[in-house]
Amino acid sequence: MGANGSNRRYWRVIGEGCSCIAAENNDVRENEAFIYYSSALLEQGIRVPEVYAVSEDRCHYLQQDLGDITLYSILFDKRRNGGGFDNEMVGLYKRVLDDLTEIQLAGRGLDFSKAYPRSDFDAQSIQWDLNYFKYYFLKLKYIPFDEQLLEQDYQTLIQYLLDTDCGYFMYRDFQSRNIMLKDGELYYIDFQGGRRGAAQYDVASLLFSAKSDIPDAIRTELLNYYVNCLSSRVAIDKEDFKEHYYGYVLIRIMQAMGAYGYRGYFEKKDYFIESIPLAIRNLRSVIEKIDLPIEIPHLKGVWKTIVAMEEGCSAQQINTGLTVTVNSFSYKKGLPQDTSGNGGGYVFDCRALPNPGRYPEYRCYTGKDQPVIDFLQGDPKVERFLEAAEMLVGDSITKYLERKFTSLSVSFGCTGGQHRSVFCAERMAKWIAENFQCHVVINHREQQ
Repeated sequence: MGANGSNRRYWRVIGEGCSCIAAENNDVRENEAFIYYSSALLEQGIRVPEVYAVSEDRCHYLQQDLGDITLYSILFDKRRNGGGFDNEMVGLYKRVLDDLTEIQLAGRGLDFSKAYPRSDFDAQSIQWDLNYFKYYFLKLKYIPFDEQLLEQDYQTLIQYLLDTDCGYFMYRDFQSRNIMLKDGELYYIDFQGGRRGAAQYDVASLLFSAKSDIPDAIRTELLNYYVNCLSSRVAIDKEDFKEHYYGYVLIRIMQAMGAYGYRGYFEKKDYFIESIPLAIRNLRSVIEKIDLPIEIPHLKGVWKTIVAMEEGCSAQQINTGLTVTVNSFSYKKGLPQDTSGNGGGYVFDCRALPNPGRYPEYRCYTGKDQPVIDFLQGDPKVERFLEAAEMLVGDSITKYLERKFTSLSVSFGCTGGQHRSVFCAERMAKWIAENFQCHVVINHREQQ
């Protein structure tokens, strides 16, 4: 089992009538924070995974298995079936916000000396996030800026963000992939980065998660619901809370852009690159409607440049070229949904190919990992299959380019959408990029 944004590794361990999740992480301090928070939050009735056992070196531990259903997967399935943020989904998010209030208030009494990497989301922590944005997004996207002017605006923004109640438990990565649904109950995972901070940050993390893509009207409804819920428990100035909330929305968007830049442009992970346009759309929706009561002219100029450059790039892709979307998927979960309006394209069935998933040593890997690549690459059956697929797809791309078509989809399916389909999709995307002048997008549906 993977961990999208970290170096932790997970396995599902199955025994007689029971299972648990085994975790491996060489960062002992991070493990200690997770283990402590799990115990402390459970004592206060918060639904988080129980830790069953910890190794002597503190690098491995066993925790409660909460299944595979996340809040994001529920939303994804609804969208794939033509739905989205219906009343049922809004109700589920309101349950989450009820729980968030409990988590933030229950965590006020925690021992934050156990926090990792820092006890408070203070000026230093915010500066780290802003530097992440500067060096891994602005630099890697070649966004122009004046470093001195940007730093001056950073300091103004930091002072403003800290001018609110920063005494809550701040979960830090409170987003839909870290919220599980098991037996009708919501559970919360991946809180090892928690620390003391402002309550607004976690609400921003949830409602402005790029891939969740919550409509603005529903974001506003959910924000008002949360503020009323919190104000029923503690005394807050609702207008001041909301004003600072949008400051935390912006810092969260910038932090996410830095993460997407690092994982996408630097580490070459496609999933994170795909999230960047959604994050920029979130940025645009905020800066067009909200004007913070502070003077940060250079930073505002940088935000406008990002939005303008992305709009120009998107228009160019739509109007002047062919985009080939290459998908991997599991047949158990249905065919990929075509969003181009053209009704779909090629679908290749990989289930007759040799299956690494039948062997225990490959089960924790995907078709992007070297052990699986070594297993499949060079096998005569696999190579014949790919050569035939390339011949068919190549003929279509040539004709599509001649006729100035704008989209083509190519999908590879296997049993679980983990090994063979991912490997074939990667190979096809690379082959297209090397042989044709077109834009290639790759989407590993089940791995997201």
